[in-house]
Amino acid sequence: MPRRGDNIRKRADGRWEGRYAAVSTDGQKRYLSVYGKTYGEVKEKLADRMYLLSRTDSSDLQASRISGGLQVCDTNFCALMEEWLEEISQSRKYSTYIKYKKLYICHIQPLFTTDKLSRMSNSRIHAQLATLEVSDSIRQSVLAAVKQTLRYVEKEYGYPMPTITGCVLQKKASAIEIMNRAEQARLIQFLHNDMNISKAGIYLCLFTGLRLGEICSLKWDDIDQERGLLRVNRTVQRIESKEGPAKTALLETPPKSVFSKREIPISDTLLSLLTAFRQEGQEYVLQKNKPMEPRTYQNHFKKYLEGINAPNYNFHILRHTFATNCIDSGMDIKSLSEILGHSNVQITLNRYVHPSMDTKRKYINALSADYGQFCGQP
Repeated sequence: MPRRGDNIRKRADGRWEGRYAAVSTDGQKRYLSVYGKTYGEVKEKLADRMYLLSRTDSSDLQASRISGGLQVCDTNFCALMEEWLEEISQSRKYSTYIKYKKLYICHIQPLFTTDKLSRMSNSRIHAQLATLEVSDSIRQSVLAAVKQTLRYVEKEYGYPMPTITGCVLQKKASAIEIMNRAEQARLIQFLHNDMNISKAGIYLCLFTGLRLGEICSLKWDDIDQERGLLRVNRTVQRIESKEGPAKTALLETPPKSVFSKREIPISDTLLSLLTAFRQEGQEYVLQKNKPMEPRTYQNHFKKYLEGINAPNYNFHILRHTFATNCIDSGMDIKSLSEILGHSNVQITLNRYVHPSMDTKRKYINALSADYGQFCGQP
């Protein structure tokens, strides 16, 4: 039953629902809902909605009626995006919410802090994105967040939003570094010298393409010794905790995407090398009863690089190197894509396959040999 004086009720599924009226284009009332885990949360959301709907004057009302929407055209875009962020904090993974929140604080809010909703046109959005001095990947993520907010406004308030066409102009992708053959040989030799579980984990990544968060959260139960398989079931990352922005927490979550949850075959040699370090009662591979801190393991890797006089590579170079080695050895793209946990082979080709100069030279020499046969050369 609703409490006296408001229109909030507890649903059968355990959530609280609050209903409020908004004026439609024909002057009729339209009832919309907000949801939350508690009565107080829904009451706050209702107050926010009523505040947003009240921020208009007669000329704005006329404009919104002409365009076919509700009275939100003069609402600040950032206020609506904050409302969308609150909405996804209840419906998506916490790590996803934090990602969008950081994009909003660092990039979106400075770009559109004074923009009203009515100003958010296709040309305006792309013009503002062009001023961002960030990577193409971040710029694409910013555009995706803006699009989702506009769709949210259209769905919740009935205000028609423009179609955001086109995409962020991509710069020519720079070549991603891989370890050359000499560096790989020195690293493998270094790892085998006084091998321990930390070194074995690096060795495993070089031969399976595991991401940093995946190796840090790997459990012994994820390794199937009978079938010679390694299962990727989770990842770990340090993110802002729910207790406040000044605190962080090490959070285990499902892998990056549904495709990242995968099985990877491992050789008998690699399996024997790993299991030699398994201890009784040990849950995780790198540490006993908790995942390894990714930053700590990254530092381990950098110390190993110092030991072989290699450049200060990022941990992800092991994944790039693994992918390139697989291609050089003749592995088909589909198999490699599934091992890496990509949603399609195009991602594998564009991001992770970087033929080495030795590989290119091998094919050029083979082509020259074929031409030589046409000329009667041995």
